[in-house]
Amino acid sequence: MTSTPENPAHDGSDLAELREEIDELQAIPEDELLSPLPNAVEEHEPEATPSDAIGSEKWDEPAEDESLDQQ
Repeated sequence: MTSTPENPAHDGSDLAELREEIDELQAIPEDELLSPLPNAVEEHEPEATPSDAIGSEKWDEPAEDESLDQQ
């Protein structure tokens, strides 16, 4: 590229900043780049809790006593 008074020769001073940005992007796993999960969603993701099998409800007992777990 030819330098002119309007476009002086490039000294490369901003290349270090670009290199840092490239390195940061390369550190991100490919899966996260393709399908990112926002931190707010990840932090508030509910915990799974075990439950009884569908159809195993004991209809003749109160709801709080429905579990099939032996006590």
